[in-house]
Amino acid sequence: MCGICGQLRFDNQAVSTNDLHIMKQKIARRGPDGSGEWLDKTIGFGHQRLSIIDLSNYGAQPMVNQALDLVLVFNGTIYNYKALRVELIKKGYEFFSQSDTEVILKAYAAWGEDCVTHLDGMFAFCIWDKKQQYLFVARDRMGIKPLYFNLTDKAFSFASNTQSLISIGANTDINSVALQQQLSLHAVVPAPNTILEGVKKIKPATTLIIKPNGDIKETTYWQPKAQRPEVALSDADYIERTHELLTQAVLKRMDAADVPIGVLLSGGLDSSLLVALLHEAGHQDIRTFSIGFEDIGDEAGSEFEYSDQIVKRFNTRHQKYVVSNSQVLPRLGEAIANMAEPMVGQDAVAFYLLSEQVSKHIKVVLSGQGADEAFAGYFWYSRMQAESGTEVERFSKHYVDRPYEEYLQTINTKYHSGDHTQAWLNKEFSKANADEFMDKVFRTDITRLVVDDPVKRVDNMTMAWGLEARVPFMDYQLVEHALSIPPSLKMAEEGKHPLKQISRGLLPDSVIDRKKGYFPMPALKYVQGEFLEFMSDILTSSTCINRGVFDQAFVQKVINKPEQYMTALNGSRLWHLALLEYWLQINVDGNK
Repeated sequence: MCGICGQLRFDNQAVSTNDLHIMKQKIARRGPDGSGEWLDKTIGFGHQRLSIIDLSNYGAQPMVNQALDLVLVFNGTIYNYKALRVELIKKGYEFFSQSDTEVILKAYAAWGEDCVTHLDGMFAFCIWDKKQQYLFVARDRMGIKPLYFNLTDKAFSFASNTQSLISIGANTDINSVALQQQLSLHAVVPAPNTILEGVKKIKPATTLIIKPNGDIKETTYWQPKAQRPEVALSDADYIERTHELLTQAVLKRMDAADVPIGVLLSGGLDSSLLVALLHEAGHQDIRTFSIGFEDIGDEAGSEFEYSDQIVKRFNTRHQKYVVSNSQVLPRLGEAIANMAEPMVGQDAVAFYLLSEQVSKHIKVVLSGQGADEAFAGYFWYSRMQAESGTEVERFSKHYVDRPYEEYLQTINTKYHSGDHTQAWLNKEFSKANADEFMDKVFRTDITRLVVDDPVKRVDNMTMAWGLEARVPFMDYQLVEHALSIPPSLKMAEEGKHPLKQISRGLLPDSVIDRKKGYFPMPALKYVQGEFLEFMSDILTSSTCINRGVFDQAFVQKVINKPEQYMTALNGSRLWHLALLEYWLQINVDGNK
């Protein structure tokens, strides 16, 4: 796990060493264990290393293989690297390291562009192929590892975060397509867009070939189906296969590391099941970590009641952290400075503060993201199913944060450029290879929406402290299977029926049957007191007014009665606006 950056110039100018250094500084927290760079006239790579596999210098990057005329920078982990290494040795390739990085290099040498179909893992990497004279860029199937880029007529620049690209002059004008999606899909801006005109991101399951003349070829190498298998399975078969694939997903993520691994234990079903499966597979010394916040009214700020039960049952080595609301505001700016894009999820700050503590003890953790999307864990799914209207109308009523009419009131007319959210959803729901409406919902959620919401949040907030988060529920083989399960089976027992069945006898029934929690941080949901004052100050500041994004009259209505402006998913619309403006002030204005 690392931070990567680099540039390929189209104008025959040499890559600036100074630009490379500036970009590396912006990704330094992702890789505190080492730093490297490689330049060859019009091409240059930078790397910040977090040492997890092959801790020796042989695993350092950028990795150069002179015999093959290849240079690589890579962020992520390849879980099947040991098996691939054996296969490649049989093909005649020799290895100088024990790293998964070198396996990618040799896999590319052996299979070319098709190498990505052999890789099982989370990854974003760039290879300079000196013989072919082009840059090969790839992102993993599920989009777990980020990769941003800036494309001009002079150069293609890439990095693990937007801050690196802003620092070397990427256009920071607001992208009106992304702006509407940001404010309607609770901060999800689907690739290739970001909130900034000059910063794009590689789509999941995508490769690019970029030539020195600026020509670009884009290829999608994986598209999962949301259909039943040709040979019908029984409910028991679906559940047994889920158990098998989830166990494999957990164990392969434990195996691919030369350092200890822990679990972020929220107390919910998903993270608790990860601990149970580790124990079931024979792991005895399991390390777990939990965080909690202050209650607000009837809204609980922690789930220790449940995480403590898991700790007791499996005798884990546990560390528990409690954060008062008075600690949240002073640290909010730090967390936002480490967001590659604006993220409104109230658990972002929680993950940031938790990761700070966990990183003092361990380098790799398992996390439960993706389970709700893959196995129907959210309350809005049943509402969508029962809704009438077109497929997009059924989805939007219970997911989209603000109707388009309200969006037009919220934003100044300069950014009124069409209902881009509706257009994007129409495109997603018109894709083939889905048996029914809810199959389309789950496919859109697990392959598109989850990428730019919870998964991105966890990557950014953990990597801000040099902590690698692995997400077994996002294993692509498990996701393929989950998408084949009949929605009625996943949605039984108010959702996640297959996971609940697996958990019976492994976990306490009180954890399995509890009402779903959402890694609570009430202060950013029920906005009042100093949090309301803070958000009001941001949105009425001269900086915000001069930026000219929001309609100030409408913003004042939201400030006056924030409790009346909650989203379909019970989020605060006021926080959505304040977060976006604060992110721009810190990451754009602060980097000019």
